[in-house]
Amino acid sequence: MSHQPQRETVFLEEARVLSHEGHPGEQYLLRILAPECAAAARPGTFVHLRCDPQLPMRRPISIMRVDPREGWVELLYKAVGEGTRLLSRRRPGETVSTLGPIGRPFEIRPDRPRPLLIGGGVGMPPMIFLASGLRPGGNLAPWATPLVILGSEVPFPFLPRPSQHLVSGLPAQAIAAMPLLDDWGIPSRLASLRGYPGCFEGFVTGLARHWLEALDGPTRAEVEVFACGPHPMLAAVARLAQDFDLPCQVSLEEYMACGVGGCAGCVVQVATPTGPAMKRVCVDGPVFDAYQVFP
Repeated sequence: MSHQPQRETVFLEEARVLSHEGHPGEQYLLRILAPECAAAARPGTFVHLRCDPQLPMRRPISIMRVDPREGWVELLYKAVGEGTRLLSRRRPGETVSTLGPIGRPFEIRPDRPRPLLIGGGVGMPPMIFLASGLRPGGNLAPWATPLVILGSEVPFPFLPRPSQHLVSGLPAQAIAAMPLLDDWGIPSRLASLRGYPGCFEGFVTGLARHWLEALDGPTRAEVEVFACGPHPMLAAVARLAQDFDLPCQVSLEEYMACGVGGCAGCVVQVATPTGPAMKRVCVDGPVFDAYQVFP
């Protein structure tokens, strides 16, 4: 994956809060009216929000869904620090200064029509956004046959239900799915170590391995892995993809100050043909080839 940073489609908007729902585990679903961002956003991009007028530093938050026609952007985040705790207090009708969409999106290749999407915790939103473009009638790759695996160690920010879609190769007890994905016609399965009903008891990589091992060679050669989540999870996903000789794209989550490549506060080391190099997650990413980040 080789890119040059682009900034011409990053917009500054005073976005009106349309809805703001709290979920267990201090998770929040925020929908804002940001028409320019909604029109330009692609799966894997994010927004940089001013969480409170009194807090100058913005916070990066992944985009989960957009509606370009209605102009809204939906964000799922977890309140873990001062900024996101202040953001959680914003109410419908208020405005939030929004800079976005920022970053490099995921790329879908026609020669890999079976994308495997793996999201953990607050890494779930980019996978849901990517899945929205892969559904029948989607604008990204409606010819694809995706599988989405989501994991969480706190209650999921939705009410899981038994999947309507059969997926061969998965443990019989793993039947829980995300209703939104189910309604889109996209099979999904959930994993957790907390014993939630219908969920696979283990890591997302364990559930993914079950599915990959059940595929025949030609079918497995059509798979590409996409992932977002905590760093240890992404490292495990990269190892899993390598075990099966599969291409893999990961979306990194890093603290950042400016969000537009000026401060270089979010750099990570990646492997390149000429040796190690430092890349900025905000504009060179957040999506990278997994084998560049986890060589």
